Amino acid sequence: MSSNFRFSKRSLGNLQGVHPALVQVAHKALALSECDFTVTEGLRSTARQRELVAKGASRTMNSQHICQNDGYGHAIDVYPYWGGKLHTEDSRENLAKYDEIAEAFKAAAAELEVGIVWGGDWKSFVDHPHFELAKRAR
Repeated sequence: MSSNFRFSKRSLGNLQGVHPALVQVAHKALALSECDFTVTEGLRSTARQRELVAKGASRTMNSQHICQNDGYGHAIDVYPYWGGKLHTEDSRENLAKYDEIAEAFKAAAAELEVGIVWGGDWKSFVDHPHFELAKRAR
């Protein structure tokens, strides 16, 4: 199945500085997804990461969003867009949308032969919006 969704200027801007393999997966995932989504964060500054750790939205200063040795960020955050608005809450309906988005990301990554990790699969500090390149893909 292929969707007619397209990234907004905001999403495209948030993909700037992200590793090209992950950008390619994100574009393919959007084409495959049954749920539209927005890229809300990609490459982050150290100051932004420090801010997120301080408010408990992240637990590490070793984030894959921060520029890595290859000059790119290796992670993005996405939120579902449906019903005419961006959804950031952890409602049951929204969590189901994340499952749809994750399925599209995993299918896109498999098709493109790029390893990814979804924060929704983590056992501690589950992070549904988070997708990153797997270490073997870097």
